[in-house]
Amino acid sequence: MAISTVHARSGASPYSVNLDDDLGHAWQGDEPVDKGGGNLGPDPTRLLLSSLGACTVITLQMYAARKRWPLAGVEVELQYNPDGKPPSGTDISRRITLRGELDDQQRTRLLQIANACPIHNVLVGEVRIATSITG
Repeated sequence: MAISTVHARSGASPYSVNLDDDLGHAWQGDEPVDKGGGNLGPDPTRLLLSSLGACTVITLQMYAARKRWPLAGVEVELQYNPDGKPPSGTDISRRITLRGELDDQQRTRLLQIANACPIHNVLVGEVRIATSITG
């Protein structure tokens, strides 16, 4: 299995970031205008939330497909510190809407699966970041 790799490079305007990965995808990050950016893409917080949202949707779709459950669609709304910055840590609110003729047991199981998606596990687990500077 390939190692997931993302490159981030400063862009032409202040705070803009050009991102690309080892699979050839390209996207942008930036800060909003009120923080001095050009609002050319999501800010880092929204990029983080998008990772959790994408992982949640994909994980639920994969699980339901394996079980042959009638999951017709998934929507996820995420908010970062919705009640303001807490005294410690970070709060993420995740509201999942499931579409399809699912019974209560299936919905309960899908909630458990959402709470075990890989990015959820990264965010609630121990993360080590090894940083070095070159050049």
